[in-house]
Amino acid sequence: MKLLANNQLYRLCIAHFLETVREPDVLFWGMVFPIIISIGLGLAFMQTTESKFKVMVVGQNNTSMDSLLLIHAQKGKNDNQTVWKIEDKTLGNTIFTFEHGDWESSIIALKRGEADVIVGDTSGHAVFHFDPHNSQAQLAYTKLSALLKSPVPEIETERTEVSPLTLKGVRYVDFLVPGLIAFGIMSDILWGISYTIIERRSQKLLRRMVATPMRKSNLLISMMFVRILMNLIDAAIIILAMWLIFDVTIQGSVGALSLLFLAGNIAFTGIAVLISSRTSKTEVGNGWINAVQMPMLILSGVFFSYHNFPEWSMGVIKLLPLTALTDGFRSIFNEGAGWIEILAPSTILSLVGIICFAAGMKIFKWY
Repeated sequence: MKLLANNQLYRLCIAHFLETVREPDVLFWGMVFPIIISIGLGLAFMQTTESKFKVMVVGQNNTSMDSLLLIHAQKGKNDNQTVWKIEDKTLGNTIFTFEHGDWESSIIALKRGEADVIVGDTSGHAVFHFDPHNSQAQLAYTKLSALLKSPVPEIETERTEVSPLTLKGVRYVDFLVPGLIAFGIMSDILWGISYTIIERRSQKLLRRMVATPMRKSNLLISMMFVRILMNLIDAAIIILAMWLIFDVTIQGSVGALSLLFLAGNIAFTGIAVLISSRTSKTEVGNGWINAVQMPMLILSGVFFSYHNFPEWSMGVIKLLPLTALTDGFRSIFNEGAGWIEILAPSTILSLVGIICFAAGMKIFKWY
């Protein structure tokens, strides 16, 4: 124990750990905030909520839709507004709010996101105007056009049966939690290591530390150990909270999850060291960290599937470290993956970290 207390690496780890936990802001943004995001998004997508659409009605001629509104819709908040509510105990209720106006005000409402679809008239026929690339507008058009053909949906659905799928692993919260854990690892390490090194270099603190008998590699390794520990605590809290609230469970091997977790930390530690190896200005450091982090946050499928991107981009997206880490976590959480499935991504992530760490140390500027 005495030998351990006098060990340089051990003392550096303790110093970095105390430095981290003494900052309330760091604890909030690193641990509390991801849990709040997980709970908020989980609640938003887990509940059977009502689907609400707003439709702008333009034109003076009566159409078949106007006739149906007279029968099925109710008056809204003002004289220009009517509300048509379609009840569905299985898939949730759908509420259409129709508001009459001119073309110019309708276009402005569409631009502001206050409306989904504009309905005009041509020779007594309803004409739909909307952005074909907007999935919300497409859904509004599909539901509304189906209602115009069959105002009483129950008549059409008697021939079919809908069975909502709520199995573990297929819910949005099951998709979300592994992505948030992976993103938390990347974000905490990039800001916790890269920004700290750059800030200390700009304040001439690294120069003073080099003047001591400290081994240079011990400083970086101790920072990595502390970040792995903080990420482990953060991930454990998120998993526990999601299990208690949403019954999210790990269906695969916990050992394989631990290996992949360690590999992900090694990968982003190496990237963090490489990013901060030469930069001495915090403004430039902010730019580099965001330049690395933001593309992966958008492309790697943390919140939504990256398969929505064009097919030609799939090869590049799958090469990103965050993509490999997120996909690996999801396969363990939701598909029951074990050691064999995780061995390849863990090896690749570890190699990325080791190569980037070695390259960063090679060109590292201490002062």
